[in-house]
Order: sequence, then C-alpha cells, then structure tokens
Amino acid sequence: MIESVGKPIDRVDGRLKVTGAATYAAEFPVKNLAYGVSVLSTITKGRVKIVDIAQAKKMPGVIGIMTSENSMQLHFPNASDPGGGKFAEKDLLPLQNDRVFYGGQHIAVVIAETFEQAEHAAATIKILYDEQAPVVGLEKNIATAYKPGAGLGGAETQTKRGDAEAALQTAAVKTDETYTTPVYHHNAMEPHATIAEWKGDELMVYDATQSVMGVKGLLTSMLGIPAEKVRVVALYIGGGFGSKGFTWGNTILAAMAAKQFNRPVKLVLSRQQAFSAAGRRTQTIQKLALGADQNGKLSAIKHATTSETSFVDEFVETAGVATSMIYSSPNVDVSHELVRLNRGTPCPTRAPGEAPGTYALEAAMDELANKLKLDPLQLRLINHADMEEQKKKQFSSKNLKECYQRGADAIGWSKRNPTPGVTREGKYLVGYGMATATYPANRSASTARATLFADGHAEILCGTQDIGTGTYTIATQIAADAFGLPIDKVKVKLGDSMYPKGAQSGGSQVTASVGPAVRAAALGAISKLIDLAVSDSNSSLHGYKKGDIIADNGRIHLKSNPVKAETYTQILNRNGLDKVEAQAKTNVSTRAQAPTPAPAGSPEAKAEEESKANAAVQADEKTDRTPYSFHSFGAQFVKVLVDPDLGTIKVDKIVGVMDIGKVMNLKTATNQIMGGMIFGIGMALMENTQYDPNNGRVVTRDLAQYLVPVHADIPEIEVQFIDKPDPYISPLGARGIGEIGITGITAAIANAIYNATGKRVRDLPITPDKLI
Repeated sequence: MIESVGKPIDRVDGRLKVTGAATYAAEFPVKNLAYGVSVLSTITKGRVKIVDIAQAKKMPGVIGIMTSENSMQLHFPNASDPGGGKFAEKDLLPLQNDRVFYGGQHIAVVIAETFEQAEHAAATIKILYDEQAPVVGLEKNIATAYKPGAGLGGAETQTKRGDAEAALQTAAVKTDETYTTPVYHHNAMEPHATIAEWKGDELMVYDATQSVMGVKGLLTSMLGIPAEKVRVVALYIGGGFGSKGFTWGNTILAAMAAKQFNRPVKLVLSRQQAFSAAGRRTQTIQKLALGADQNGKLSAIKHATTSETSFVDEFVETAGVATSMIYSSPNVDVSHELVRLNRGTPCPTRAPGEAPGTYALEAAMDELANKLKLDPLQLRLINHADMEEQKKKQFSSKNLKECYQRGADAIGWSKRNPTPGVTREGKYLVGYGMATATYPANRSASTARATLFADGHAEILCGTQDIGTGTYTIATQIAADAFGLPIDKVKVKLGDSMYPKGAQSGGSQVTASVGPAVRAAALGAISKLIDLAVSDSNSSLHGYKKGDIIADNGRIHLKSNPVKAETYTQILNRNGLDKVEAQAKTNVSTRAQAPTPAPAGSPEAKAEEESKANAAVQADEKTDRTPYSFHSFGAQFVKVLVDPDLGTIKVDKIVGVMDIGKVMNLKTATNQIMGGMIFGIGMALMENTQYDPNNGRVVTRDLAQYLVPVHADIPEIEVQFIDKPDPYISPLGARGIGEIGITGITAAIANAIYNATGKRVRDLPITPDKLI
C-alpha cells in the first residue's frame, strides 16, 4: 500500500471551505438567536460613575443591557495554561466592577433581536467616568521596570552561564546595540466570535478558539458549573495566531448574557474592538551585546529585553528564549523586565518570544560579521551549537548546517557583495541577508478514539481543533496509513469538547501531540481486529501469531503470504459486529513535565487504562527523552530591492530551508512556512500599532491604518525541507511547523536592507522615511 504521510495531499476540508459549507463559530444556525454588541470604554484609566442606558432600553428590538450593576457574579479561573483554560486577564473578569484599566475595555453589552438593533442601541449609551491619569508609554516608564517570574508554560525569564559582562570587557570585537519592535496585532481573518445557548442547566458554546478543551475548563470554573454540563464546539477556525489561545471577554459575556436573558446569544467583536479587547504582541526594547575573538568565535552574548504588560495580568514576551541555545558561547546572560501600562493585556502571537527575539539576535550577528569583515553565514557556522549548552543536552535531531548550505545555494549567496550599497539592478539597490530560524519542538499528552466500521470506513475522534493549519488533513493521512485504508475511507472529527481530550493549538504542538495518539488508536483498532481473526476457527488466519499479520488496503494478511488474507468487513460481519473501537492516550511531554494521571473514572482515565495494552502507546511512552533537547531549525535567506530615491523596499525573493523532522504533508507544510514568512514581511516593513501618547488609546484600529502585507508585497518564495524524521520526539518523527517560519525572517530582511543601502535601521518597522 502506498503511504499517504508526507505526500502533498489536498486539504480534506478544502471543498467545504471554498464552497462556504464549513461552519465557523458565528455561523451555527441556532433558533431564537439574539445578538450582542459590546460597549467599550473611551478612557484609559478610572472608574465608571454612571452607565446611562435609559434611551437604549427603549430602542426597538432591545431585549436587555448587561452592565457591572446587573451581571451575574463570576468565579476566578483556576487555570493559567491555555490547554486547561486560561482567561486572558485574570484580574479583570468582565463586568464585575466599575474599574477601567485600558481604553477599549468591556463596559456593557446590549442584547437585541437583530445585530443592527443591538449596534444602534449601543451607540446611544452614555457613560460618565471618574477619569484618572493613565500610565502610557514604555520608554517614559522604563524606570518602573521589574523582573517577572516565569513566562507562559514555566518559561525561564532570567538565564545565565559563565560571566558575559566580564567576557564582553575583554572581547577583541564586540557590538552593543538596542533593537526595538512595536506592538503587533494578530488580525486573523475570522473575528473573535461566540454563540452561547443554555438548555436548562447545560451550556452549549460555539467559539472561535484554539482550545475547545481549555474553553470548556474555563467556563466550568468561572461559571461554577460541572464540566459534564458544558460543551464547546469549534469545527473550523479562521486563524488565531495565538489570540484565540487565551479566552477573552466575548466568550464569557456571551454565556453570561444567554443566562441572564434566557436566549441564545451571539457576540462577535468588530475588527476595531479586537485591537483593544483580544490581545496583541507586546512592544520590546532589546539591548543585545556580542563579544568575539578576531576569528569570530563568540565569547559572550548578553540579551536584555524590556517589554510591557497590563495592570490586570502579566504576560512576558520572552524575546531571549532562543538566545541561550542557538549559538555556542561559554558566557551568556539573558534577562527580561516588564513595565506595566494602561493597555489591554498582551498574549502569545505567532512564535511568542522567538519572533522579536531572533530579529534582535540575528541583526546583531550581522553587525558583528560586518565588524569582523566576515561572511555572515560563515560567522554562524563558526558558532554552530552542536548541543544545547544551557541545558547540557544533545539535540534530538539537528541538520542546521545543511539548511545553511541549501539556502545559500538557492538564493545565490555567492553573488552577495559584502560592501553595502554598491550592487544594483537598474535603478534599484540590491541586498542579500540571512538569519537562523528556530522554534522549540513541543509535544504534550493527547487522546484519540478510532472506530473501524463493518462497511470498510473508519473514523477518528479527537478534542483538538484545526485552526486553519491543516490538522484535519494530516490526521487523516496518519490514520489512513495506520488503518491500512485509502484517504477517502477515513473521516476525522475534531473541534468538539465531547471528544477525547486533545492538545490545544499553540506552541506548534498539535501534529507532534495528536498525531501519535491518532496513530496508536488506529493501530489499537487493527490489533483488536487481528485478535478476532486469529481466535476465529472460521478465519483463514486462525491460529497464526499476531506479530506475523499486517494490515493494508482494507484487509489483514500474513507478512510472508499476502494471499492468506481477510477484509475488515469479512471479519466484523462474521463476528456479528458493526464496528471495532479503540482509544489511546499518549502521555508524553517534551517540556520535562511528569505525566499527569487523569481523574479517576473520567473518560480520559479509561483511555489511559486501555492504553496499557496498546503496543504503540507503550513503545512511545517508554522512549527515554530526558537526554535530549527538542528544537526545530532553519535558515532564512532574502534578496531585496531598494529605490534609493524613494526609500521603498521590495522583497524580491525569500528562500527558507527548514529542519522540522518528518514532513507530514508537503503542501500544508509549505503553506505554513510561507505564511510565517509573510508575517515576517509585515513585522519588518509595515505593521505597527500606534497608541495616543497622551491618553494611551489605540490609534491604528483597522486594516486601513494597520498595514499588513497584500498580494503585491509578496515575492518569489522557495521553501525546502530537510525531511529527516526526529527519532526521539515520536514514532512519526514530526515536529511542529506553525511558527518557525516567522523566526529569523524579519532579521534576514533587515540585514538585506543594510547590505543594499549601508543604513542599519534597528527600530521596526523599516519604512521609507528611515532610509531616505
């Protein structure tokens, strides 16, 4: 049988999406649906004195108005991890008091028979504030910076080895510069949207989320209802990029309003509202110093990041997280500080930490190479890390040198003139730049259920979700190969909290986490089918050893004699069964976390018990991963054209070569890396959320003012993969790819612009005015 894993198979949900048949959170046909519109604060700090709803209440179609004075009381959430249910702002539960911490905070929700009626009524609400002076501006308040504890998922924020400061003092060559990145917003195509419906004491929620299990857990704790009474569905998600990894006020408010007014309620944030009420990437100021000998060998790296967070939660953009492992150096000092501002809370944004952090580090490496008069690629080869020196562990798999070589060949790196500002194509200045890409290879526990039906088709259930990355397709490929069936005979169902618990979509972990569980469950079902055959005296396989039998093309047969075979349908029909079913939980983490047993009597606990007899699970869980550090790597190469008169920048070509373990689907993998690269173009050249320096409110609140790359901005893009399985991460050998594509690319563009113009811009975005 021809294996489907790795092939560029079309998305199994592609036709549904292009024909409009894929149902997103705001599109479920719920009867008697009411519509909610949130009213947001127009001040940045203070208290609400009066919410005048008199006129709004009289408007046609208005069902009710929810404020802090009449809303239900919430419980504080009991989880801080997105997979377990992370509310984005733990100290600002929606509509629970009169305090205002930032502009664009939820103050009231109008519920009406139609969206237009709710929107009209919301516009008539008058709010009187007791306004206070807000804390605005990172640079102005840097004196208040403090050292935070751990970052998201326990990430270290202060890391040291050796004495970087002393080594810098004696270094033969050094650079010491400051790099800044602005606030970025996710701007997924699908807005943040929720439909909530109560049926008695049971709550049904359709939500645009990266974690159906996390939202279920959060609603359970915040509303104080049993977990079995809550169901969350997210069949399709139109992008999230981290913003839908945390749960924001709209989800909770929809459930509150539906309860209060005894109607199903839909609440969708507008594009403008999402700029304040649904997260963002934090602003950073990164001071990066490098020291090296005359040959380019690094003796010291010092990376100090100051970023900002809100007054209602703490989020750390760990920009230095990759700095301690990406290059070999005996002396490294990575630190992070936070400044609290009256802004909405930041949250993960595609490659949180690594995306802005690799910009600063890789730009600094380029500056060091120029001082040394050394090829930037050669500098990276000289300082290649053969092991993770901070943790003193071997990498589970690393082919970065091959990435460098293949990328250099593809971009034409040999044509690069090391002297900036001298190469031209017609009137344009030409520049080449490169950078290293990296992202951790995360994996966490996941459970799946596999069912093989007597009619010859199979089904997989898993409570993860496809946020647009291709999880439906990849899971189908993995299951098809394990079942020994063609793709069109396998149906994968995701995005429902009623299914076995799967990983949340964050940290590039779903394929590495869910894939092994899907495979093990499918193999478990086949194993049960083989048991039926070998114990059945009427079977041609009766009495043979189980290990001598394999499955393919919808049948099981002897390895040594394919003629000795039976179809799945024959076996099940003869035994009077309409299906055979298996569950598998792979309790594995690459984050050095001890496995957490499921609560006794829970469906997950039953899956754990069944998994004890699953050979695939046992082999996976018994693999010793403690000696290894799990990361993906890549090389980004860029060619740019710069108009010397106008300062306009055209990215002419990008080449990315990625070492991400085994490629599960060449088409979706290429798509993911290209998407990350396009994000990097936006970071480097145009994206920039602006705040009013006086009152701290967001100024760039829509896509007319917040610029993102469009088709005309996109260059020729070439993506290559090393495609060598990681032997330790899982039996599939695959690492995640959703985020590595955005790492390094921003620096590669900046470095190419320097090579073209001789002008080093260290504050993003690099706009024409900075080059003229």
